[in-house]
Amino acid sequence: MLRVWFETALWKRILMALVLGVVVGSLWGESAVSIKWIGDLFVRLISMVVVPLVFFTLVSGIIAMGDPQKLGSLGIKTLALYMLTTVAAISIGVVLAVLLQPGIGVDLSSTVPGTVQEAIPLTQRLMSIVPSNPVAALAEGNILAIIFFAVLVGVSALVTGEKAKPIADLAESASEVMLKITRWVMEVAPFGVFALIAWVSGTQGVAALLDVVRLALAVISGCLLHVAIVHSSLMKFVVKVSPMAFFRGARDATLVAFSTSSSSATMPVTLSVAEKNLGISPVVATTVIPLGATINMDGTALYVGIVSVFAAQAFGIELAFVDYLIIMGATTLVSIGTAAVPGASVFLMAAVMGAIGMTPEQIAVVVGFIIPFDRPLDMMRTSVNVTGDLAVATVVAKWEKELDTSVFAAPNKI
Repeated sequence: MLRVWFETALWKRILMALVLGVVVGSLWGESAVSIKWIGDLFVRLISMVVVPLVFFTLVSGIIAMGDPQKLGSLGIKTLALYMLTTVAAISIGVVLAVLLQPGIGVDLSSTVPGTVQEAIPLTQRLMSIVPSNPVAALAEGNILAIIFFAVLVGVSALVTGEKAKPIADLAESASEVMLKITRWVMEVAPFGVFALIAWVSGTQGVAALLDVVRLALAVISGCLLHVAIVHSSLMKFVVKVSPMAFFRGARDATLVAFSTSSSSATMPVTLSVAEKNLGISPVVATTVIPLGATINMDGTALYVGIVSVFAAQAFGIELAFVDYLIIMGATTLVSIGTAAVPGASVFLMAAVMGAIGMTPEQIAVVVGFIIPFDRPLDMMRTSVNVTGDLAVATVVAKWEKELDTSVFAAPNKI
C-alpha cells in the first residue's frame, strides 16, 4: 500500500485529498475544526523553508548568470509582464462586474460593519524594500527586503569573481539542500490539504456563497477566464507551447495554493514545480517567482475590481468611465501592496473603494458583508496568482533561453 501511495503522482494524491476533504468536512460540519491543526502544521512546514530557500536559490541563481547585466534585462521583462497581466485581470473583473451587475438589488442594511485596515502608503512600501537590518528581514520573512539583499549579495559575489567562490559554492549547496527539504515537506501535502479543505467545508463551505451568488459567480468566472485567456495566450502565442502541458506542470502548485490561500506559503512548491515540471532554469525561477509572490496578484486585482464595482452598485453610486479607470489604476497599486497571506485583500480594497467616493462607513459595511464567505473566493484567486507566477516565469525563461522544452513536454511529477 505504501509503495502504491508513493508511486502515485503527487498532484493525484493532493486532488484526492481535496475531494475527500470536501466530503468529510461537509458531513462533519463545525467539528472539522478539530483536525485543522494538521493543515496548520503543513503550512508551518512549508513556511519554514520559504526564507532560506528564496535567499540561497536567488543568490545561487544570480551567480550562475555570469553577467550582472542579464539580471537587469530579466528584471525589466519580469516587471513589465506582471504589470500587463495585472491590468488584464482588472479589465476582465470590471467588465464582468458591469455585465453581471452583482450589486444590483443587494440589501446591506442588516450587515454588521467590519474593521477596515488603513492602506499602507506607497512610500512606506518602497522604503521597506531596503532592510535596515538584513538579519531582521530574514527573521521576519520580509520577502521584498530579502530579495533586495540577496540580489546585492549575488551581484557582489559575481563581480568579485574567484575570491567569492566559497560564497558561490555555499549558496549552491544550500539551495540544493533546501530544495530537497521542500520535496520531503511536499509528501505531507495531501494530509495538510485534506485537513484545510475539511475545515473550510465544515465551517464555511460552498453554502456560504449561496447568499451572494452573483458576486461569487463573477469572481469565479473572472478567475477562470483570466487563466483561460491570458495564461493560455501567453503559452500558445508567446512561448509557443501547449497550454495544457503548462497547466499539467503547474497543477501541484495550483492545488496547494488553493488549499492554503497563500502565495507566500506556496512559494517553495512553486519553485520546485518551475524547475522540475516546467523546465525553468534556477536562474529565472529563483528571480521571477519570489518577486511574483510579492507583487503579482492577478486574482487579487480581479477580485478587488469586482468588489469595488459591486459596492458601488449596492449603494447606488453611478460610475462614469473615468471612475472605472480610477478603479483600474488604484487596484493595480493595491494589488502590488497586498500581503501574500490569506484574506489580506479584504482590508486593502478600502483604498480602491475610497478612490471612487465611498465613505468609510460604506466601506466598513462592504467588508463586513464579504468576510463570512471570503475564504472560498480567496482560494480561487490565490490559485490564479500562483499560476500567473509560473506563466510569467515560463515566458521570461523562453525569452532568456533558459527554458528546457524537453522537461516542459515530459510527463510531470515531483
